[in-house]
Amino acid sequence: MMNEILNQEPSLVWSSHPAKKNVWVSIGVIAFLIAVWLIVYWTSSNPILLGISVVIMLGSMSSFFLPTQYLLGNDKVRIKFFFTVREKKWDMFRSYYVDKNGVLLSPFERPSRLENFRGLYIRFNQNRDLVVEFVKSKIVKKTDK
Repeated sequence: MMNEILNQEPSLVWSSHPAKKNVWVSIGVIAFLIAVWLIVYWTSSNPILLGISVVIMLGSMSSFFLPTQYLLGNDKVRIKFFFTVREKKWDMFRSYYVDKNGVLLSPFERPSRLENFRGLYIRFNQNRDLVVEFVKSKIVKKTDK
C-alpha cells in the first residue's frame, strides 16, 4: 500500500506562465493582437466578425496567457492546463528532444511528423537541468543504450 502511494507522488512539480516570464514580449503580443482586431473591425465594420476573431486568437494564444502545471511522477506525466488534464505513463514514450524552452516527449523512436500530435511538450521554468535529468532517467533512447 505504501509503495503505491510513493509511486503516485510527483517527483517534480512546477508551473509555467510564459506571459509573466517576459513582460516586454507580452506587451508586444498584446499590441499585435489589438492591432489585428482593429484592422478586422475597420475592414469589416462587423462586431460579430470582430468577436469571432477575438475568440479564435485568444484561444490560439491561451498557452501563452494562461499558466500550465506540470507534474512528473515516478510512473506518469501529468499536464494541467485550464480545464484539461493530460496524463500519460512513462512507458509510452520512446524518445525525447530538448530545446531551449522545453522538452518534447515522443512515442516514436525516430523523428516523426506525428510527434506534435501524439507527444507531450514540457516547458521549462528555470528548472531545465532537473527536468532533463528526470526525463533521461525515465526514457532511454536507443542511442543512449
